Amino acid sequence: MKFQKKVLFLLCVSFLFMLTACSNDKKEEAGGSEEALENLNQEGMPIVENEITLDVFAGHAASTAEDWNDVPVLNAYEKMTNIDMNWNQVPVDGLQEKRNLALASGDLPDLFYGSYMPNSDLYKYGEQGIFIPLNDLIDEYAPNIKAYLEKYPKIKKGITFPDGNIYAIPRLRDPDSPTSLMDDKPWINKEILDELGMDNPETTDEFYEYLKAAKELSVDGNDVIPFSSVSMDRLFHWLTGSFGVSNKGILHGSIDEDPETGELRFYRAADEYKQLLEYMNKLYTEGLIEQNIYSIEVDHFLANGAEGKYAAMNFFNPKDYFGEEVGGRYIPGNALEGPNGDKLFTSVISPVNSLGHFSITNVNENPEATIRWIDYFWSDEGAKMFFMGLEGETYEETPDGPELTEEITNNPDGLTVQEALAQYIINPGGGHPVIENPEYSTAPEFQPEDLENAENMAPYLIEEPWPFFFYEEEEQAILESLGADIQKYVAEMEAQFVTGETSFNEWDNYVKTLEEMGLDEYMEIQEKALERYEEGQ
Repeated sequence: MKFQKKVLFLLCVSFLFMLTACSNDKKEEAGGSEEALENLNQEGMPIVENEITLDVFAGHAASTAEDWNDVPVLNAYEKMTNIDMNWNQVPVDGLQEKRNLALASGDLPDLFYGSYMPNSDLYKYGEQGIFIPLNDLIDEYAPNIKAYLEKYPKIKKGITFPDGNIYAIPRLRDPDSPTSLMDDKPWINKEILDELGMDNPETTDEFYEYLKAAKELSVDGNDVIPFSSVSMDRLFHWLTGSFGVSNKGILHGSIDEDPETGELRFYRAADEYKQLLEYMNKLYTEGLIEQNIYSIEVDHFLANGAEGKYAAMNFFNPKDYFGEEVGGRYIPGNALEGPNGDKLFTSVISPVNSLGHFSITNVNENPEATIRWIDYFWSDEGAKMFFMGLEGETYEETPDGPELTEEITNNPDGLTVQEALAQYIINPGGGHPVIENPEYSTAPEFQPEDLENAENMAPYLIEEPWPFFFYEEEEQAILESLGADIQKYVAEMEAQFVTGETSFNEWDNYVKTLEEMGLDEYMEIQEKALERYEEGQ
């Protein structure tokens, strides 16, 4: 018996030794080779002594430079770093198919950049070892990213998967900038407001009265359309906070926190949500919402907007889309107080709104240099370069800070600021793994009108909107079937209730159908995911 115990003990020790060895091997495989480390500079420029080339799978937005292999900022950065990025650009429209093909075939790039990798894929391929963990790389080679995550631990929590690993560098909204965190924004046509002799609506009742009065007017010979946008979701975003639902932001379209109990709630079955739909139904059936809003084309919306037809909308900066003359008629709309005294604006996004934008694969022989490449753009100097371009070409340093050159702000070819900058940088547009920096960015949300709108809305913005949750593989499979069916049913019924196709007498049947579809199982998965998020795993 003693001999058997001794053998068993030795076998256990051997097994543990093998596990440790395998673990160590895996850890070593996640780093670069000895030759790569000898070529690396731990700080300063260049990042590597001898030039290296990295193959990059890059999501390409139409608004960015056509060929990233020949962009002045990236060319200059290549000389600074000694890293040649071989950009293989994939249009956003075909991104998912090409990305999935690359992962399934095993024909991997060194890096996936701006590829909108879903959390489920990051987790799955991370656990398989295709994406390497970035935790140690950030700690040792990315001081700017490390400092930022230490300053904002909730952001670090939001990018850390349940196994404790970080598999991607995200695109971030600035957590201290209300305009950055807001998605769409409400706007009211001040000329119509003045003509009616009305004040900017502060309540849902006043908003209804304004739209009703505006319907009887014409502007520039056009009939006024009281409210419109590019989808009904935009009006929904404006109104949810007036009815006390969607109080954790728009990344979770059906769940929030019950304000009475503090527990997770499927708000699409709540009485307050029913009240919201009844209000939207009143607006729609009385012709106060553009009647084709469920099928409206963006070009149609923009054309009507440019003619000054809209009394109110929830969209982006109207000057950008309707021009200075018509766009200048709009002022910020208010967070509207609803029938129960609720007054919030919930069209808010978590700073971590899109995670999968910089993932290093296991074929990358220079992961340390790769993480250093992106870390520079998280520094102040790097952010200035990323968003404003090259000193002396696109901006000049002044006593008041960097300012864009005349060629950019008053382009001789009639290009907008963004169009002129796009000849030098790869922003705006796309899923770049950086922080949207309000000091240097020329994105529309940082224009004066947007800043005014955000300042007006700031007291009513929800706090701590939820990021996307992380789900285990089995949970994700259920959400892709059961969850998708529930969301589809909710969307269909919302439209039917609002347009009057289905009577509100059918509300109880709607809720019962949700329960029969498996709402309890759906909510159990969301509860577990929320618990993981709150525990910081």
